[in-house]
Amino acid sequence: MGFAIILMCLLVYSSFTTISVAQQAFKCREGTTCRSLVGYKSPNTTSISSIQKLFGVKNLHSLLGANNLRSSTSPNYMIQEQQVIKIPIPCICFNGTGASNKMPIYTVQPDDGLYYIASNVFMGLLTYQRIQQVNKIENANEIDVGQELWIPLPCSCEEVEGERVVHYAHLVEEGSTVEEIAEKFGTTNDTLYRLNGIANNSQLIAATAFDVPLKACSSSVRNDSLDFPFLVPNNTYFFTANNCVKCKCDAANNWTLQCEPSGNKPSSWSTCPAMQCEGGLLTIGNTATSGCNTTTCAYAGFSRDQNILTTLATQSTCPVTTAPAPAPAPATTPAPAPPPAPASAPPPAGSPGNFASRIGLSWNYLFISIHMILLLVYLL
Repeated sequence: MGFAIILMCLLVYSSFTTISVAQQAFKCREGTTCRSLVGYKSPNTTSISSIQKLFGVKNLHSLLGANNLRSSTSPNYMIQEQQVIKIPIPCICFNGTGASNKMPIYTVQPDDGLYYIASNVFMGLLTYQRIQQVNKIENANEIDVGQELWIPLPCSCEEVEGERVVHYAHLVEEGSTVEEIAEKFGTTNDTLYRLNGIANNSQLIAATAFDVPLKACSSSVRNDSLDFPFLVPNNTYFFTANNCVKCKCDAANNWTLQCEPSGNKPSSWSTCPAMQCEGGLLTIGNTATSGCNTTTCAYAGFSRDQNILTTLATQSTCPVTTAPAPAPAPATTPAPAPPPAPASAPPPAGSPGNFASRIGLSWNYLFISIHMILLLVYLL
């Protein structure tokens, strides 16, 4: 009996710390909105249109662009079992965290439960408690067939180290490490530790969402444009300006956004407007070279009055000339050096430093665990 009580307490304690760590990721300031990505590992072989329907992605092109698939890809294109596909979502921030803005909406099927929906349908991208919370369900075991549930996928709109990024909810693979994730997505270990509120790899939980910031290409989009801030991460493309403009990010192109007319039918305008730069000689995506300078007609946004904004961006490849070094100053007699300051005493042996904070945290956990054990012994 005593062993069973201790085991139960350890399980409760483990669950408590797991939830506490998970709640520290995807922090977000109230009221901000943006575009984010989540990584979905398909539990079986299915079509990309089926995944589009499950997640409520309105435009297939946005799903294709997030995965750098050709825009002509068929809706019947097959996604293999266990293949990860990035899902673009609109993110909204409330109560200190981010969630997909009222999408996807999942309709409860026979034999469904909240845990099954979270873990098996949406592959652990969120917890069943989160679904219960936002849908204001009193009893997690009581949901009805046909009931529609908002699935609040994790996301964030926060800047990282002063830069706007695209937050990606990466589904952690079993046996992976923070170092491997950082190397794969071009970020640092410290950034991932801080964003996700963890201290080491032992707190990295398989089959859960992990906040990874993706660097976006620099662009000329104005801050008064309807799509500002326009963030497109590496190896993705995105259609904007009511589907009239296609913009692609490629790190090999000096992390500079490349845009061009999409050739698609506009989503809400009757026709796509003109996309010429000042002077009318260049349209979006065209370049002109003069000597060692290259001028590009760049996309700068769009407005409600059906105008597509442009700007001329010039890049110079001219060789840089350096000015000759100044003549050395005449030698002067150096002033006598001041007497050396006394050496500061070394810190006393056993100085706790950062280790103290870890010990304090461990004692807090131990204190909580002891109280839980005493409570269970009293109840039994």
